[in-house]
Amino acid sequence: MMTKDMTLTPITGTDLIAWGHLPGAQFPALLERASLMLAEGANPEDIRAVLEVEKPKVLPKIPLHATGAVPFHENIRAETPDEEDNVAKVRETMKVLMRTPTVVSGAVMPDACPAGPVGTIPVGGVVAAKNAIHPGMHSADICCSVMMTDLGDADPKTVLDAAQSVTHFGPGGRRNGARFTTSLKLLDAFRENPFLNHPKIMRMAQEHMGTQGDGNHFLFVGRSRNTGRVAMVTHHGSRGPGAVLYKLGMDVAQKFRKQISPETLKQNAWIPADSAEGIAYWEALQLIRKWTKANHNALHQATVEAGRLGDVGERIWNEHNFVFKRGDLYYHGKGATPAWDHYAQDATGRTLIPLNMAEPVLVVRGSDAGHALGFSPHGAGRNFSRSEHRRRMGEVTPEEQLKAETSGLDVRFHAGGIDASELPSSYKSATSVVDQIKDYGLAEIEDYIDPYGCVMAGDVPPFWMTRKKARR
Repeated sequence: MMTKDMTLTPITGTDLIAWGHLPGAQFPALLERASLMLAEGANPEDIRAVLEVEKPKVLPKIPLHATGAVPFHENIRAETPDEEDNVAKVRETMKVLMRTPTVVSGAVMPDACPAGPVGTIPVGGVVAAKNAIHPGMHSADICCSVMMTDLGDADPKTVLDAAQSVTHFGPGGRRNGARFTTSLKLLDAFRENPFLNHPKIMRMAQEHMGTQGDGNHFLFVGRSRNTGRVAMVTHHGSRGPGAVLYKLGMDVAQKFRKQISPETLKQNAWIPADSAEGIAYWEALQLIRKWTKANHNALHQATVEAGRLGDVGERIWNEHNFVFKRGDLYYHGKGATPAWDHYAQDATGRTLIPLNMAEPVLVVRGSDAGHALGFSPHGAGRNFSRSEHRRRMGEVTPEEQLKAETSGLDVRFHAGGIDASELPSSYKSATSVVDQIKDYGLAEIEDYIDPYGCVMAGDVPPFWMTRKKARR
């Protein structure tokens, strides 16, 4: 032990790095401890030995699977050149995706289409992973889901009018004074979770309750073929709270990826499910699920009250963009509907598959097919992008296209002009998807809710463009 000598060369961050410490928020505390020990007469080797226990554990690097080592099931067939091109792209991205070290199996639904760079899980894709939650595989629209309420012998126009009067489409949330009530118990649970106790999430959990967003989200009114009763269906996810949770989850997943699997694509980074972060993230997903279901319920109840509807029957709800735990595996469904009984405590055994605004919403009972990893499609999917659809319209206006494709239906665009990229021609053939559901044995169709009309967000300018105009 050396005598106290304040002129000794101080321990620096460079020294800590040389000793194997990783730079981070802990560095100031480590340097302070080293300085105190040095002042008390300790030599650098003694200090290094004491701080050794503070070094982060070096986790072993996990290599990618070899190409083709983990196969996936294809429950999709191509019947047109566009579909052949689409399936080829889906197959290409799935082959790269299956190299992710945590993945043990995968499947593709009839509505599959690419959703990003090669290696990104496609819409209509399912991936089972061991001890891993992949935020990128549920994407920013966490818990995108559909709810149907049986409204008896109500007049469908009355239902659609009432629904349009209470719903909210477009970016952002409801202004103060027009907000829906959010459960205080649920907000308290948010505060107790390290991911959800975030100022932006807490604010949006209140502002975005009773909102549906934009894009392909909708509010649909139709009539059951089985009973003749009118039904309302809503489609949307967890809005702002889910989008922020996704970003926070991806940030944590990236830290793990850099430590244990730097070869893994960024979009496929994961949080080890048995880590403290993984346990907290799984809990956050369940709370976001509760918020999303409450959001659907709020809009349905508000419609019942606004339309003074009395004969209210059953209500069905299911998510199709989420992570599900089954046994010791985590199933990531990106635009895929769970098709096994009791996948959640509130599961009814029946789920919903919407197709497009001019086609029925299917009420199905899943078949838990092994070749589909227990999933069914979530909708009709696309064979090409929104911009390609607009290009193919040529000189035809959105108004002309809408009239030609939805004759006799009451189709409304709540927050903007006609969004041509949401017209039926933008989606895969509904008939083909239904046929493939049957042919691949993915679900049993119990009822068809034939369309009366719907409310869509419409062609809403991006929020950044709106802000730019407002500043001007």
